[in-house]
Amino acid sequence: MKNSTAETENEMAAFASEARVLLAATADAAEEKVVEARKRVSAALDRGRELYSSAREMAKEGAECADARVRAHPYEAAVIAFGLGAVLGCLLVRRN
Repeated sequence: MKNSTAETENEMAAFASEARVLLAATADAAEEKVVEARKRVSAALDRGRELYSSAREMAKEGAECADARVRAHPYEAAVIAFGLGAVLGCLLVRRN
């Protein structure tokens, strides 16, 4: 899971970097369409940064909540995990 998160972070950083390069490359262009496109890309980058930060914070809070519940009720968590695993296993066996 952490590897996937790191890959996603790297891809998002690369995308943002490329968008910044594009913005810098078109800084001297004064055409109305280019100026409007620059504004939209800049706004999209800002909004993407906000959304990513918000999603990351929500995921962190969810993980902390789940951790607290599992620590408070370890046996119940183990039984639920076993039950879900059994159901998922049965469904996958039926599918094949």
